[in-house]
Amino acid sequence: MEKFTRYSTQIKPVSYLEANAAEILNGMSEGAQPMIIIKNGEAKAVIQSIASYEETQETLALLEIFALGKKDIEAGRTKPFRGA
Repeated sequence: MEKFTRYSTQIKPVSYLEANAAEILNGMSEGAQPMIIIKNGEAKAVIQSIASYEETQETLALLEIFALGKKDIEAGRTKPFRGA
């Protein structure tokens, strides 16, 4: 399991992104934590590796499946499992 990261340490202004884009992208391929980009003091974007993005999307898909299953149970659209 990955170590928990405080994203407050990963906040950078858009000027940092502009000046260091290649370095940031190289770091992302080495497993760096997502970076939050701010503009005029407001969070505007998150930069993360493609692997991290895919993992996030897979997690969200599983959570959606669990939520749908819970709705089916609550609506009585399930039957008990009869083992062999």
